[in-house]
Amino acid sequence: MTDTNPSHQAISPSDRRALAAGELAKRFALPLVIVALVILNAAVTNNFLSTNTMWNILLHVSTTTLVAIGMTLVIATGGIDLSVGAVMALSAVFCTFLLDYPVVVILAGTMLFCALFGLLNGVVISYIGVQPIIATLALMIAGRGIAQVITDGYLVTFTHPAFEALGKGKWWSIPVPVIVMFIVAILVYIVVRYMTFGRYVEAVGDNEQAANLAGINVRKIKLAVYVLSAVFASLAGMIETARLAAADATRIGELIEMDAIAAVVVGGTLMSGGKPRIWGTVLGAILMGLITATFNMNNIPYSYSLVIKAFIIVAAIYLQRENR
Repeated sequence: MTDTNPSHQAISPSDRRALAAGELAKRFALPLVIVALVILNAAVTNNFLSTNTMWNILLHVSTTTLVAIGMTLVIATGGIDLSVGAVMALSAVFCTFLLDYPVVVILAGTMLFCALFGLLNGVVISYIGVQPIIATLALMIAGRGIAQVITDGYLVTFTHPAFEALGKGKWWSIPVPVIVMFIVAILVYIVVRYMTFGRYVEAVGDNEQAANLAGINVRKIKLAVYVLSAVFASLAGMIETARLAAADATRIGELIEMDAIAAVVVGGTLMSGGKPRIWGTVLGAILMGLITATFNMNNIPYSYSLVIKAFIIVAAIYLQRENR
């Protein structure tokens, strides 16, 4: 009897090549778009390929990338963290209280302080059962409010050369924030790719009930990713504060959660959870930075770039749906 089921029929070599080409295009779509945008700017934007321009673009996306890396881990578990901008503001304010201490103490103390807010998010979400978008929205509002109350709404300026080097310093002409961004990306990628924690994060995002039945402590994994998200946001907040030599509780981290989510989505991590794509997130943040730089350097109103970014996000979500 002849099998007429298409799924059981042999695939021709030409079809295999077409499928392989399609998968290859999906896999390298983001790098190709970035390369195409760089080539376009090389043709139409003055001094775009200069070393200073390249480093400046990476410098401006470094804090977004740090926040987005933490967001990637959260989204990979099926959650969301809207409080990262508020955590950056709290970090900016708190680190100014530690300026009499060595830089190591400032960094460690501030990250530990902000980790407590991540822990709060994790407890409320994992153990109390509040929806992530509600819990983190509450901290998003309350956290920035606390930061503004502490500073009384004023800009807190300071002079601390050693700490300011975190945001303004360079090593072999490479801005320190860019170095920090890539170090964090490499470390998190190693953890996600080669360690048990990464597999647990992916398992929780793929199927939380199955992960629980498999013996994975789902609550602790969720707790951990929200703490890490807060720690990376804290580091980003300190970089911004050091770069400005001022703590601005109103502006630092404003709407960065939207840019971070956009970078994660464009980078290929599914909003429904699953495999965290760290380098995809890095490239997603770089793409968003390139779009902004393209419009700014060609004197095109920034509002137009927002439309382009929105289109890219919608396209990325559509492709995610097709992949699933």
